[in-house]
Amino acid sequence: MSTQLSTPGQNPGLLSRAWRFLLGKPRDIQDPNTYHQISLIALLAWVGLGADGLSSSSYGPEEAYRTLGQHQYLAVGLALSIAATVFIISYAYSRIIEHFPFGGGGYVVASKLLGPRVGVVSGSALLVDYVLTITTSIAAGTDALFSFLPTQWTHAKLPVEFAAIALLMLLNLRGVKESVSFLAPIFFAFVVTHVILLVGVFVTHGSDLGTAVAQNTESARQGLSTLGFAGLAALFVRGYSMGAGTYTGIEAVSNGIQIMREPKVATAKKTMIYMAASLALTAGGIMIAYVLVHAQPVAGKTMNAVLVEAFAGGWGETGRWFVMLTLASEAALLVVAAQAGFIDGPRVMANMANDSWLPHRFGQISDRLVAQDGVLLISAAAALTLLYTGGDTSALVLMYSINVFVTFSLSQLGMIRFWLARRKEGGWLRPISVHLVGFLLCASILVVSVLEKFTEGGWVTLVVTSALVAICFLIRDHYRQVRLSLSRLDEILSVLPSEAGGDKKAANPKEPTAVLMVGAYSGLGVHALLTVQRIFRGHFKSFVFVSVGAIDSAAMKGVEEVEQVRERAEKSVQQYVELAHRLGLNASGKVAVGTEVVDEVVNLCLEVYREFPAAVFFAGKLVFEQERWFQRLLHNETALQVQRRLQFAGMNAMVLPVRVLAEPAAA
Repeated sequence: MSTQLSTPGQNPGLLSRAWRFLLGKPRDIQDPNTYHQISLIALLAWVGLGADGLSSSSYGPEEAYRTLGQHQYLAVGLALSIAATVFIISYAYSRIIEHFPFGGGGYVVASKLLGPRVGVVSGSALLVDYVLTITTSIAAGTDALFSFLPTQWTHAKLPVEFAAIALLMLLNLRGVKESVSFLAPIFFAFVVTHVILLVGVFVTHGSDLGTAVAQNTESARQGLSTLGFAGLAALFVRGYSMGAGTYTGIEAVSNGIQIMREPKVATAKKTMIYMAASLALTAGGIMIAYVLVHAQPVAGKTMNAVLVEAFAGGWGETGRWFVMLTLASEAALLVVAAQAGFIDGPRVMANMANDSWLPHRFGQISDRLVAQDGVLLISAAAALTLLYTGGDTSALVLMYSINVFVTFSLSQLGMIRFWLARRKEGGWLRPISVHLVGFLLCASILVVSVLEKFTEGGWVTLVVTSALVAICFLIRDHYRQVRLSLSRLDEILSVLPSEAGGDKKAANPKEPTAVLMVGAYSGLGVHALLTVQRIFRGHFKSFVFVSVGAIDSAAMKGVEEVEQVRERAEKSVQQYVELAHRLGLNASGKVAVGTEVVDEVVNLCLEVYREFPAAVFFAGKLVFEQERWFQRLLHNETALQVQRRLQFAGMNAMVLPVRVLAEPAAA
């Protein structure tokens, strides 16, 4: 009786078809045009990564201005300081981009220059910060939106925030470029309305500038006599640090270099210029505009709302529409700002997963070439954070902006160490000066922010970050112990025959054939080969080794990297084939590359089965001496998934257990 061979998943269910409809069809990783299509030019990168920084002008300057209280004459100096700080930190990160052109931002910088233990602190701080970026941006944007709606609709605020997270999650699962293109009109609406606002304020109140400077100078003298220099300086520093949220999006560009259009470094540096200039001019301009219109806090309104109404409130119906459009674009941009968390958060996770600080599955990418597991996790974390705080923007702002300055400070410290090590080469004084100033600024903001916000909610951020760091160390220790346990299998390699035991022959389709799914050439794969021979005692006359080169986030840079993955897989398979020949066995090999490993393995096995109808398929699976709940999260179930799909395709498949000792002797 003949066996009907069908492709597993040939008739997907309704849920699978709906999911594919929402996400779109897979991308071809071997098509050079794919990388061009998914990459971003500087303008779109500014939209996707710059929205976080630019949107902070909606609340950063306001926090600083409100802190001054009756001493608003300090606002002009504060505005200049904010603008200068933006340019200093941005320039420092432009230098980081030059030396770390493959992305990773603060995590990679700290790991490479200060050590992996410091790197995991920086990476964990970034992950918590990106979750808070999403939640704070969405909560603030929803607050602005509901300020136009009747108060009885307030109960719908939290569901709307969850819906916003779901929408952004779906857009990012489809792909970064799709999500950025969808959100670009909102971004540019904000830019246009705020250019009109700031230019209009400076034009209409330009004649008052001299009077305002004179009044501020006199007020500063009075403040100096009342508070003294130390008191005035302390107030200025507090206002400066409370506006720290203004700078939180600056690092996003250095984290997202991988999504940039070639030449990536030049595109990233151009994007950084766009971000720095727009943020400095907008944030600093808003602060000075507050002074020019003599803006005062009004209950139930943001300072930006007060500013816009002071500028356009007297225009009649046109002014009313301009006020609504400007504030609506602010609200929408705050939601768009969450995009930076969805773009960079999963990329930081992927980098940490590649270094074994997080489960390796976070380094994998979907057939849409996005870090799907990372997007899903950061979406869930953001939703839980909103649920915990009830969507309270004030509570979220208190937790926000601390962690990013942990990463900022460590990045600048790492670059200082980098240039100190190269001081004998010359030309080091100028770059180290930039990073030294950046470190002093970031470290001082961090210290003041922690002191000011700790008891009011900042402690939650520090506790969560510390817990995440501890979890990362536990995960890495687990992977280390597994590697030590499996290393005992490599001892087999030293006793294998070095010369051929017979003629080198390819696998014969007419003979019973064992198809072994293997990875890199190691004792683990050799153990599988010897185990099959031992169990079946000469039944299989031919062996076929199949391997899939997994395209993860580390290899997702271009066609060249994909070809390198293929070459490594082919080299490993060839080593297994040569070993089989040395053992006197007929052997062949087949290789594929892809992002969805299970799909690629199954398709490769189907191809082999058509040529070798007498084949039995074997895959290895780690079996732990002491089963724990977290092992399925840390280790994939590829072998069982492949076995199930091959069995339903009418093929014989077996799973070979590979024992992992609970207490590796080498440990």
